[in-house]
Amino acid sequence: MPGTYLLDYGAGNVRSLVNAVKKIGHDITYVKDPSDILKADKLIFPGVGAFGSALASLHSKGYAEPLKAYIASGKPFMGICVGMQSLFEGSDESPSTPGLGIFPGRVALFDSKTKAVPHMGWNTTRTLQGYEAMLDNGLEPGRAYYFVHSYAVPFSGKEEDRRWVLTTTQYGDEVFVSSILRDNVFATQFHPEKSGFAGLNILRAFLDGGADAAAKAQYAALLAQDQQARLTASPSLPPPPPSQDEFTKRIVACLDVRANDQGDLVVTKGDQYDVREQGNAATGEKGDVRNLGKPVELARRYFEEGADEVTFLNITSFRNCPLQDTPMLEVLRQTSETVFVPLTIGGGIKDVVDPDGTVHPALEVAGEYFRSGADKVSIGSDAVYAAEKFYALGGKGDGTSAIETIAHAYGSQAVVISVDPKRVYVASPSETAHHVIEAQEPGPNGEKYCWYQCTVSGGREGRDLDVRQLVTACEALGAGEILLNSMDQDGMKRGYDLKLIQDVKAAVHIPVIASSGAGAPAHFVDAFQKTTVEAALAAGIFHRREVPLESVKQALLDHQIRVRKPDASLKA
Repeated sequence: MPGTYLLDYGAGNVRSLVNAVKKIGHDITYVKDPSDILKADKLIFPGVGAFGSALASLHSKGYAEPLKAYIASGKPFMGICVGMQSLFEGSDESPSTPGLGIFPGRVALFDSKTKAVPHMGWNTTRTLQGYEAMLDNGLEPGRAYYFVHSYAVPFSGKEEDRRWVLTTTQYGDEVFVSSILRDNVFATQFHPEKSGFAGLNILRAFLDGGADAAAKAQYAALLAQDQQARLTASPSLPPPPPSQDEFTKRIVACLDVRANDQGDLVVTKGDQYDVREQGNAATGEKGDVRNLGKPVELARRYFEEGADEVTFLNITSFRNCPLQDTPMLEVLRQTSETVFVPLTIGGGIKDVVDPDGTVHPALEVAGEYFRSGADKVSIGSDAVYAAEKFYALGGKGDGTSAIETIAHAYGSQAVVISVDPKRVYVASPSETAHHVIEAQEPGPNGEKYCWYQCTVSGGREGRDLDVRQLVTACEALGAGEILLNSMDQDGMKRGYDLKLIQDVKAAVHIPVIASSGAGAPAHFVDAFQKTTVEAALAAGIFHRREVPLESVKQALLDHQIRVRKPDASLKA
């Protein structure tokens, strides 16, 4: 039957896109057979993962030729991320795999020598076809959208490209094509479904056949407030604006989720990894699990307050239930209905065994989370074990670790490594074979140096592996991001461990999220001014409203640190 169809080739999180379409009042049907493609009135091709696997899946399912026929028919088509990349002639990600060839050009890898790769976070777009073309398709000049990719189509600067390049974006020293528009084809390198209310407006414009007059008036009013942007009324093409890197720093809200003693899921947070209230020392009675709210409601609050990402860390093992019944799956399903920024889930991303003995490999576990609404999975203890095996094999993987299998199937951008290190103080670097740095604060006996020992099991067990060994091994195995905690700073509200952060940044070429220790907006400012970290995370201070998320972003703006502007004004 006619309608809007979703071409899902089976990789990554498409639930959020489906929820976004429903949020704006439309229905969408999954393509289940090649014949469904030509039935569609509108077709959306989202993409998560690798170019080669996407094209291979299109051909194996018999979708490729009907897709090209659909595009040639003139009916509305929208591609997202790999769904846009597939329209080009090929990609360096999979050199032997031809693309669909609808547009000229080739997808290329970003240069990681000058910046972190993947390009992961919020960035702005600049138009080649004029602001009216942007507004007609729901884009707002100056607004940041969410990108997560290691490959992109470089912008050639050729005059003929103006006929199909709608916007470009700069990341570091490279300018790439961030959206295309020609006749019935509209596609974005960024993810509208993960770009907040601004992204929903893009989907709405596509599904409604163009932005309505009220939306254009709203955009125009917002543009009038921005002295650096202007609405061009002329239908002629304006000269391309000067290129500028407008990549923003991310603020991540983290929710530690576990079951309390009554079996209810709650968001909790403790000092130094202790999540219980003070008990009765005389009787030995334990205090209750600290309850700071319900995870789905709290995540929605953070989204509306302007969080750039939301991370769930599952700190309950759920050993007594089958994988399909894991409570965090339902948390993700419900959260993705109202939260339209990236969602990360950590805890339990490993090989698991159901009570009946059924074994589920880590790749299958991750797949369940992706299908439930997660965009990234965070791996903790298993990453330490994988790194130890990496070095035991002489500095290489064997393809079996959770990092390798998940990154291969879903792309490196889907794999985050959660690191829980603690300081081991030494009087001199010669006292240990591990990588040593000058400590941010002296040790108990005045030691000036320390190395950072990696831990497992929630920080309860130390391993003979330092943090630099861990992050370099995990990057080599395919991880796309580091979530860098600090057991020494956690809950102390004295600021992030800046020495640790910058040392890790110097060791890897992938993005790093600073975590543990924030207690005031000034601590976020310090993290971004004194290190090159891409993102900063906090939990308890946001939960308790000790530090409003909005005040953190305002403090960063006051210090000329680029962050995403709240888009609550676009809710309507």
